[in-house]
Amino acid sequence: MKANKSKASPSNNDLGYNSYIISFKTLIPFLLITFGIAWGILGFFILLPEKATHLFGQITGQHPLFFLAVYAPAIGAFTVIIAVSGFKGIKQFLSRILLWRCSLSWYAFIIIGIPLIFIGGSYLKGNLFTDPFPFSSFSAILFATFFAIIKGPVEEFGWRGLALPLLQRKLAPIWAGLILGLIWGIWHLPAFLMSGTQQSEWSFAPFFIGCVALSIIVTPLFNRSNGSILLTAFFHFMLMNPIFPDAQPYDTYIIIVIALIVVWINRKTMFTRKGAITIVIPTDYECLK
Repeated sequence: MKANKSKASPSNNDLGYNSYIISFKTLIPFLLITFGIAWGILGFFILLPEKATHLFGQITGQHPLFFLAVYAPAIGAFTVIIAVSGFKGIKQFLSRILLWRCSLSWYAFIIIGIPLIFIGGSYLKGNLFTDPFPFSSFSAILFATFFAIIKGPVEEFGWRGLALPLLQRKLAPIWAGLILGLIWGIWHLPAFLMSGTQQSEWSFAPFFIGCVALSIIVTPLFNRSNGSILLTAFFHFMLMNPIFPDAQPYDTYIIIVIALIVVWINRKTMFTRKGAITIVIPTDYECLK
């Protein structure tokens, strides 16, 4: 998959089959589905807690309805793609999971840099050497890791799988990442307003700012990997890896600094739409090579 040419050219690789089908306007139904499912489910438990609990039990981070809320961005993306391009479109969309090529510096950041963010934040918080390790057995670690893999990273089918490439058709990556980060952060709000969720123990403001900063950081990773869903999901998983120490809100401070550094390093591509990935559905398997 080659980088896009000038947007003035009709032969631009975000035009043709894919762009005519998955148009920019599909962001509207995507966001309606994404917010409707998540806010509808969690809002029910917030506004009518006794009735909701009586019907479905106490909601926690492992409750099936909470998983459904978390999967809302993916459900929104799949619904839109099926509606406009059928199941063939889904097959081609999912082929972006096979994209893994990217610079070693990004792999180093994900595998080494992200853990260091949490370790450094925990050190600044003062709990790095005082908080006990949260797991008592290896099986408990595997169980928590499994749920981390099948929860948050699934969001990326919607956020970076559909929304980011569409936003980059109209905006430079810096602004597309910023706007998507604002949407991403606001979408999480209901989870902070109810007991029983991990987010209820955190402060929303640092988390919200962190979402914006992380969205900006992952945008050049997305573009450098030619629109990989795999690498953005891996990035997302590492941010919620259960073995990392609690670093709230100091991890956010570090992430903001890193976001500024990432923007500076990628300043030649962050402020121009040239080279931004705008394809949602690859035209064929060959474009993944």
